[in-house]
Amino acid sequence: MRADDAGAPDARRLRIAVAGLAIESSAYSPHRAGYRDFPPFDGREVIERYDFLAAGTPLGDAADWVGVFFARSIPGGRVDAAVYADFRARIVDGLAREHAEAPLDGVLLDLHGAMSVEGMDDAEGDLVTAIRSAIGVEPMISATMDLHGNLSERFVEACELLTCFRLAPHEDALETRERGARTLVAHLRAGTRPVRAWSRVPILLPGEKTSTRVEPARSLYLRIPPIEALDGITDASIWIGYAWADEPRCHASVLITGDDAELVERHTLELAAELWRVRDDFSFVGPPGTLEEAVERGLASSERPYLISDSGDNPGAGGTGDVTWTLARLLETPALTADDSPVVYCASIFDAGAITELASHSIGDRVSVEAGARIDDRVSGPVLIEGELLAFVEGDPAAGRIAVIRVGGLRVIVTEFRKAFHHVDHFRALGLEPHDADIIVTKIGYLEPTLYDIARGWTLALTPGPVDQDLERLGHSRIQRPMFPFDVFDAEPDLSPVVYR
Repeated sequence: MRADDAGAPDARRLRIAVAGLAIESSAYSPHRAGYRDFPPFDGREVIERYDFLAAGTPLGDAADWVGVFFARSIPGGRVDAAVYADFRARIVDGLAREHAEAPLDGVLLDLHGAMSVEGMDDAEGDLVTAIRSAIGVEPMISATMDLHGNLSERFVEACELLTCFRLAPHEDALETRERGARTLVAHLRAGTRPVRAWSRVPILLPGEKTSTRVEPARSLYLRIPPIEALDGITDASIWIGYAWADEPRCHASVLITGDDAELVERHTLELAAELWRVRDDFSFVGPPGTLEEAVERGLASSERPYLISDSGDNPGAGGTGDVTWTLARLLETPALTADDSPVVYCASIFDAGAITELASHSIGDRVSVEAGARIDDRVSGPVLIEGELLAFVEGDPAAGRIAVIRVGGLRVIVTEFRKAFHHVDHFRALGLEPHDADIIVTKIGYLEPTLYDIARGWTLALTPGPVDQDLERLGHSRIQRPMFPFDVFDAEPDLSPVVYR
């Protein structure tokens, strides 16, 4: 199946609904995702999120696109059960209502794939099963996902088309969603339902060891375009999976769809076998080290800025964002807290109470405030920050109010709500020019593009927290075993694909 003519002007107009619910949830985070974490979109707002569905574009003109409901949160802990039930109902009831009004040809689902909900396994499987019950078996479902999502049997059974990102960092997110829409339109136009083959690969690795910037993931994902170019293949995808959940569906997957069953099955097995073959080659994308080693390297660097990833509490992977372990140690380092110390940006800690206290001060005031560890105090308690109030900014959509406190060379960022400082503009909005810093410490794993571009040195600090890189230290108990790298395999795993026709 070739999807290149999905926008042909003489093709029959289709009716396709768009919906989604996305979050990456760490089982080891005490944070619970609620309504504030999920800005909602309804109706036409949903469609307007996707430029490729705009009127006048090939895909926009290929169908009547019906927005139902979409909500996305930055990664965190499990979703509150009542909040999930509400969002699930909005999606399922909305799709049922639209399908009753005029039959839907298809549904485009925008998901992450690693959502966990309190008291539930396989949240995406639950959602798509409910959707299928509401609309029946005729409409085709195309799901677009993060490559750090996890696939389950009931999820794969319910979706005819599945695809995921091919880059980590995820610079192809919009491209992936457009691909999911394009292949859906192509199959609906052709009147064909694709064959799909799914291989479960017993590998569970953190994203920081599977970045497509480096080998072996780079070459592994470069195998996909030649496979996808074959006649009879619609899509080929590799899910690395999400390592900080603890459910039976947590593992890597290879899934290929198309019209040629023999081709689909053969290439699924070959790609899964290659993923398994290179399993021992995965290593950290950046130079790893302890926090102490990272600070020493940063201070010794002759170029700036030097980046340090506080990886154990990365909100971009599910960290709470208020673990104080790293900040406490930076505040205890004389080389960083003297007035003539190198300039170090430290992002960030969230604490609404601390922000309210700081709001009563003026810029330039000497302040003393305890902050952090209100959600996650398991490895470090609240820290006392004493210094000069350098900045106080209001109205950030994610963080609310933000304060910057100077403690010698440290510029400590305190926010009202959770925020990931993963972009240079996040610092510039506070009057902190990244190029003026000697060291930038931020809660992140692999560096997102704009930070990667400015880094003149980098250490992936192996710090503790809800997304600890040392998976065995976390204590997974519900994943299927054996699993690499947790176990030794006495024999090669059976990677034979399950084929759905």
